[in-house]
Amino acid sequence: MLELALGALAHANWHANYHSFENSRWSELSVLQAAHACEILIKARIAQEHPLLIFEHLPKPQPGQASLSIRELVEGGRTYQYSDLPDRLWATTGIRLPGLERHKEFGRLRNTIQHFLAPSYMDISYETIAFIYEVIDPFINTSWGLFAVDYNEDHEEYIYLVGGLIRRGVRFLASPGMMECFDSIDFEWPQGDSEYRKFMESRFEVARAAYPPRAPSRRSSRSE
Repeated sequence: MLELALGALAHANWHANYHSFENSRWSELSVLQAAHACEILIKARIAQEHPLLIFEHLPKPQPGQASLSIRELVEGGRTYQYSDLPDRLWATTGIRLPGLERHKEFGRLRNTIQHFLAPSYMDISYETIAFIYEVIDPFINTSWGLFAVDYNEDHEEYIYLVGGLIRRGVRFLASPGMMECFDSIDFEWPQGDSEYRKFMESRFEVARAAYPPRAPSRRSSRSE
């Protein structure tokens, strides 16, 4: 589950932070992918306590049935839905999902895009980016010591992703792995936001102090 969720996160990072001339729906797709990634990530953390804790409904035993098979569980069970997962996470692990209100709003946006159309008054790509770095990023760091910037499908890895996040003024957790190429990243600090620059520079110092990355490294932990 964790590897699948990280693969979806990498896809969401790619579609939210880049553009395609062949497909104009990358921003909308990034919403679906990020919401799906978050849902599976929360379930993966809950399942670490016990796999059955992610199920809201379990198949009823049949007369004479000795045990429940994996196939019966998958076909007849029903896991908790997106909106219920933060409470389930807290009840089973004691972890409170960061950015709970952002999580709720993003769920509504996902449903709107999936069933109707994207709101024309929103910067859809930014909504995904904000969701990834306000909700998913701190959650996976607390749960597994992972960083959202490490999961991106761009072959240049950090160079364009990190540069874009900084230009947008996005607060993100800097990973030790990104410091390997940090000096090659071309970016401009947002004008008139010295507080953001000071905040991020402190995070870069923390990441630089932890470089080289500790095992599992960025490369070994990334989903292919």
